[in-house]
Amino acid sequence: MADSLPLRWLYLDLNSYFASVEQQMNPALRGRPVVVAPVMTDSTSAIAASYEAKAYGIRTGTKIWQAKAMCRDVVIVPGRHDDYVRFHHKVIDEVNRHVPVTNICSIDEVACRLMDNENSPAAVAALATAIKAGLNANVGECLTASIGVASNRLLAKMAADMKKPDGLTILTEDIRRARLERLPLSDIPGVGRAMEKRLAAAGLVTMAQLLAMSPAQARGAWGSVWGERLHRQLQGHEVADVETQRRSIGHSHVLGPEKRQLPVARLVARRLVMKAGTRLRRADSRAGWLGLFVKGEVRGTKWKAGVKLGQVMDSISLVEAMEGLWARMAAEFPHRRLLQVGVVLAELTPANAAQADLFDSNALLCARTDAKRLALSEAMDRMNQRFGRDAVTLGHHDGGATRSRGPAIAFTRIPELAEFHE
Repeated sequence: MADSLPLRWLYLDLNSYFASVEQQMNPALRGRPVVVAPVMTDSTSAIAASYEAKAYGIRTGTKIWQAKAMCRDVVIVPGRHDDYVRFHHKVIDEVNRHVPVTNICSIDEVACRLMDNENSPAAVAALATAIKAGLNANVGECLTASIGVASNRLLAKMAADMKKPDGLTILTEDIRRARLERLPLSDIPGVGRAMEKRLAAAGLVTMAQLLAMSPAQARGAWGSVWGERLHRQLQGHEVADVETQRRSIGHSHVLGPEKRQLPVARLVARRLVMKAGTRLRRADSRAGWLGLFVKGEVRGTKWKAGVKLGQVMDSISLVEAMEGLWARMAAEFPHRRLLQVGVVLAELTPANAAQADLFDSNALLCARTDAKRLALSEAMDRMNQRFGRDAVTLGHHDGGATRSRGPAIAFTRIPELAEFHE
């Protein structure tokens, strides 16, 4: 019955978030086509585009040189990720004034669970209007949001995508199926091109087909229980979240033209692994594996490899492991100019869960070395937190030639403000 599936979730999706923050901070950019780039070079790609830029076909991932060809008036600005995080916190504070934020889904998306006294269509319409007005008055007039309301979080997110920018879609049970059937399967979060091809091979090409399936058939089409879980959510039901834990910590950096030679790129990689090490210690974890990956300046050229670690958490051990991988890369990878470098720490365990090998005669020595290295790394963390990024570092210091503007934002992970001092 229709009243058995009440409206339970409000999902807020900020519109063209990075570009909107830039326009908010710089009034001269308002009303103009703006593209945010990781570094100021034509060979990199847009990480955000304002709606004025989108009108010319520019999207996230568009090469900067292409964006300039598509719109002669486009304004390219470098990403200022610390500002995006600060505005993110302002947005969270504002939404909390109207309804408690239940989940922070990404840097520009939040979900709020609705109570029985606030989930009628009229009540949620009034709530959404109040949130939008609050964002305009207290965060910034350039910060608009599309809001979706539905019986579960997935449907609320899909509803928020149905009308952009600055939209409101209330997906009540009586219109749910009709509205969903208009959508392509790619509008389901998590369904990319590879999954679309897989579903098409199984004969599933439309949303109407998916909605008509049984849960077991959906599970078979997906090849996993996720198909069944998704099917139930599309039918309007709530499905309990699967508890997840952090599996890795990583950083990558797109190199400007002045940083692409191997010696300078190596210093960037050292910086990245030290940043990852600081995050590792903040999470009170140890890493059992370190990976290094690079992209060459020549399109399509890549190299990656990893090395086992002895469940470490100090920067000295991590840099030593990275240097070994770098030497291997320099010997195996034929390209001398790099476009991107990245590091990742994996096989994470709680710091107090690591145990020494009882049969290792060097265990005591290793424990002492580990303690000394960890104490030094933690002291460096404190100094950099107090005096700024790179106040204290290991070995090489180039006066800022390899210094980045701070951590970049993966949309599903919001950096802590402390990371901008690392």
